[in-house]
Amino acid sequence: MRKVLAVLVVLALAAGVSVLYYQYHRTEQTEQARSEAVTAASEQAKKMLAYDFGGVDQQLNSAADGLTGDFRDEYLGLVTEVIAPAAKEKSLTVQVTVQGTAVVSAEPDAATVLLFLNQITTSSDAPDAASSGSRVRMSLEKVDGRWLTSNLEPI
Repeated sequence: MRKVLAVLVVLALAAGVSVLYYQYHRTEQTEQARSEAVTAASEQAKKMLAYDFGGVDQQLNSAADGLTGDFRDEYLGLVTEVIAPAAKEKSLTVQVTVQGTAVVSAEPDAATVLLFLNQITTSSDAPDAASSGSRVRMSLEKVDGRWLTSNLEPI
């Protein structure tokens, strides 16, 4: 009877240790995701939102490499139909800097990041630089080891 009780105690302890290890490992993965997602979101926001009229097609199409499925298609449609033609017509140049970030939510393979941006725009109509601030919420998914943007929403 004592041997059975001892085996049960050992099994209970092993199960408890396993649960604690899993929780610790999951927390570590989530913290790593938070850090990686902030870096990826900052870089991707600059790629998606900054351009120069002379290379707008190449610049914004290159940014699409960091986007997922349907969102990528929507972004490319907007670039092709609206942004690139307007940039070329008005000689638009947009520079973007990330002023701050905040993680809204994070899991090992998904995150939502709030970005505070500063945009400086010049055009043939307004050659003096105009500065504006904005906030966007970016959703990201980790796909094959890369953080890709699945949504970008101005707020």
